[in-house]
Amino acid sequence: MDYKWTSFTISLLLAVLSSKAFSQNVVQVRVEWKGGTSLSGTVQLQHGVLSQIELSAGKGKIKADAFQVVSGNRPGILITIDSAQTEYGTGATVVSIKTAKNPFSFFLRDVTSSSPIYIPDYGVVVLTATDRRSYQEVETAVRSRKTMTKLKRIETESEVSFSSVEKQVRKMTVPTWLGTSRDFRIFEIVENLSDASQGEANIISPKLSSTALRLAETKNEPVHYLYTYGRGVGVKENVSRRLEQGTLPILHSTLTDDDVVYKSTTFVSLEKSPLAELKGTDFLVADSFSGGHMFTKEQQELVKTKTEKALNPDEETVLFFRSEILNTGSVPRYAWFKTPRPGTMWWQKFPYRFDIKTGFSAYSEERVFCISKLNGKPLPGEEMAILLQPGEKALFDFFIPHSPVSKERASQLAMQTFEQRYAESKNFWLAKLEKAAQIHVPEKRIDEMIQAGLLHLDLITYGNEPNATLAPTIGVYAPIGTESAPIIQFYTSMGWNDIARRSLDYFLDKQHEDGFIQNFNGYMVETGAALWSMGEYFRYTNDQEWVGNVKAKIIKACDYLIAWRNRNKKEELRGRGYGMIEGKVADPEDHFHQFMLNGYAYLGMSRCAEMLARIDPSQSDRIRKEADAWKEAIRQSFFNAMALSPVVPLGDGTWCPTAPPWTEGAGLRSMYHKRETFWSHGTFTAPDGMLGPMHLVFCEVIDPHEPAAKTLLNYHSELFYQENSAFSQPYYSRHNWMQAKLGMTKPFLSTYYNTFAAHADRDTYTFWEHLFKVSPHKTHEEAWFLMETRWMLYLEDGPTLRLFNTIPRKWLDQGNKLTLSNVRSYFGPITANVLSEVEKGYITATVSCPDTRKPNEVLIRIPHPAGKKPVNVTGGIYNEQTETVSIKPFSGQAEIRLEY
Repeated sequence: MDYKWTSFTISLLLAVLSSKAFSQNVVQVRVEWKGGTSLSGTVQLQHGVLSQIELSAGKGKIKADAFQVVSGNRPGILITIDSAQTEYGTGATVVSIKTAKNPFSFFLRDVTSSSPIYIPDYGVVVLTATDRRSYQEVETAVRSRKTMTKLKRIETESEVSFSSVEKQVRKMTVPTWLGTSRDFRIFEIVENLSDASQGEANIISPKLSSTALRLAETKNEPVHYLYTYGRGVGVKENVSRRLEQGTLPILHSTLTDDDVVYKSTTFVSLEKSPLAELKGTDFLVADSFSGGHMFTKEQQELVKTKTEKALNPDEETVLFFRSEILNTGSVPRYAWFKTPRPGTMWWQKFPYRFDIKTGFSAYSEERVFCISKLNGKPLPGEEMAILLQPGEKALFDFFIPHSPVSKERASQLAMQTFEQRYAESKNFWLAKLEKAAQIHVPEKRIDEMIQAGLLHLDLITYGNEPNATLAPTIGVYAPIGTESAPIIQFYTSMGWNDIARRSLDYFLDKQHEDGFIQNFNGYMVETGAALWSMGEYFRYTNDQEWVGNVKAKIIKACDYLIAWRNRNKKEELRGRGYGMIEGKVADPEDHFHQFMLNGYAYLGMSRCAEMLARIDPSQSDRIRKEADAWKEAIRQSFFNAMALSPVVPLGDGTWCPTAPPWTEGAGLRSMYHKRETFWSHGTFTAPDGMLGPMHLVFCEVIDPHEPAAKTLLNYHSELFYQENSAFSQPYYSRHNWMQAKLGMTKPFLSTYYNTFAAHADRDTYTFWEHLFKVSPHKTHEEAWFLMETRWMLYLEDGPTLRLFNTIPRKWLDQGNKLTLSNVRSYFGPITANVLSEVEKGYITATVSCPDTRKPNEVLIRIPHPAGKKPVNVTGGIYNEQTETVSIKPFSGQAEIRLEY
């Protein structure tokens, strides 16, 4: 037959070809369950049309979008989808298999023959229609590849250590903050190191908390003082830094300029009084000079009345500096130095003058900003070159009051000796450490970081001494219920109960009249997080009297949360946020029913019920019922959201369910279901990886042993971590706690070492906020490092105390000791010691926990450094698989000996 191709025929054909009903837009996939499975459910689609469901094999029933498969060798269904969207980008077709048990979803575009969707935990595979393999055949094919997830790979490798990662991760240098603690007048020191952004010389910046000091003499610009020593910036990195004794906030720097060595010491003390008489700064004033702070109108008025006094103190804090200059050569050598002047670069000029008779640098006669000396006498020039004979020393000193002082006060300050103030400063900080519990581990860096970290937290916890409320600031920022939490909890862990309680008072003193707690940048998560920290304090201290004193405020906060939750009991939110509160938890303006937000709210309510149990049983019961109902509401929404969130592939060829960060999400935000832009803080992963549902495990909504917890850890580890550490601000991720809780030693150590090695200054141990060098002296990050260390050394698990659960094996090399002396826990004070004498064939340990709250069982992990198993164990029952000794029942004292 002879066909005539008319224009009408061609037009009709093109229309058919472009139609969504044409075969190029119809996709078929096959879902098959493991043999022997019987189940029923429905098929739901996003961005596609369900055309047909058929039984792919075996017996069952089909009706519209519903299916039932009967147990057989190959139970499965064939799904035909019309108007399928399988291109990259938003609007992709998502298929949801809604069953009573193990519902799941997948992107239609992800289904391929080369990498079929294989979910062994659910016993199901998703295949292309032409792929006729059975579940068992797919499983065999995937397993035969012998690939591994990132977590499994870590388990097969040697334990991570600092030395194994230090050359592979970022090396940070962080500006040093020096102060007296409690007083918001601090100094930031930026030394001319390898980071070019730090400029051409050393810079001292006086600050009021995180706010730059501004003076009329500097045109109301931030005050900076430039100083330097040595010949200048050369090709060599020849500066090293260290804290006093590796721990105290006294900075030592060494510049080796060929034969001339400059050993410098910098610290902060008071202008007149001994440090022991430190008065501090009112917590509201300090708060007002911290970034992101929030006040009610009443608080704003109150702080106005206190600020003038704080800004016009009776005496200044003073930065004391000395450089001991030594000619180590065999011939005379010159040394150069420049005493501080205003500005940050050579060309930046502010009017000032230097007096060679007094060594004073001043803006005017009565505005002295620096006192300089050479070998104890007034410095004869603000820039100097001096000739040193072989072995000869010179002392270059300067003292900088936080704000300029009168000539008379400067003359009095000049009479003080560096040596006296230096000795006083050391004794001041050592006395603080002596009042804390003692932790000593055989890795020097960690040992020093524990002690230095405690003092770094204390350095910027501001308030009046001796008994007033304290503001536990977190670096440049005002306190936050979430970010101040590890600071307060580490204080309590180390026995600083008074400092912890006074820090908690900050959140209670600033509580709004309606019970809401909010202090920072519109964060909505603080009420629950602050209540949680209060509950943790109570667990450590059993301080019934304090609970009685703050009971009304605790109840008011709980009632605020309950009313907030009740406003969200709307039918349209059923299963997708019903009975859950909405709001943002961090900087991004994501005002949703976030799992992190609700997790902390539940956790705070739960702890409040504990605190009130003895003091007010009826209120405790009421709050407990509300908390339990909240937990159930979160779980319902979470599991519903997980069922609708598309699965993702893991490194071993299996696929894993996922969950969005909030109930409104259709899946992982980073998969871009919606057309949006949300990249921030140096990463695409923040909503899912750092602010997402992993917090439900930490917040006790999901038990770490539940399959859902394993699911969260699996896909987080594959998608959102690099070397098992999160991106940008890694201490926001709570997989570290879950790994510690589950005794996942190698993954825990990978997270632990990779994170702090990249995040902290390796010389001074202070932390940035982010891995892209924003916000120095970030004590939130440092405090989580300290809490990680605490979890590694001791961790509560219900009625059980776990000791040394995830310590490095190397810590028990011959002759090494681990000591916990009077650390605090839910079970009261703990003292534990381990001594390794493996070359003599044994390791011994002692544990003491005499409080009436002592644990029912102590599990102490003692890993032999070479992996050997003991031939004889006394004092407990040994578990070879976990390398732990169980002491049960625990009487309060125990001695253990393992012989090899």
